[in-house]
Amino acid sequence: MAVTVKIPSQLRAATGGQAELEADGTTVGEVLDAVFAEHEQLKERITDDGEVRRFVNVYVGGEDIRFGDGLGTGVEDGAEVTILPAVAGG
Repeated sequence: MAVTVKIPSQLRAATGGQAELEADGTTVGEVLDAVFAEHEQLKERITDDGEVRRFVNVYVGGEDIRFGDGLGTGVEDGAEVTILPAVAGG
């Protein structure tokens, strides 16, 4: 099941400049694992001890996964997963 993963500009160096990636999976965790298999540097910048880092937000269809099932949040074919690190400033 193909899912689009949106990569913010702050993390694109780890993806060779790619703003969007395609990955397969039925949960956010599976999708991210597929992305990490291709772009290993992202793993340490997005997760810590198997959980999403505190200052990184992940959305499925605009909904924060922290208010769902976290990395167990289900994704459907064609879904959009957005990774959004918190940025200081105001």
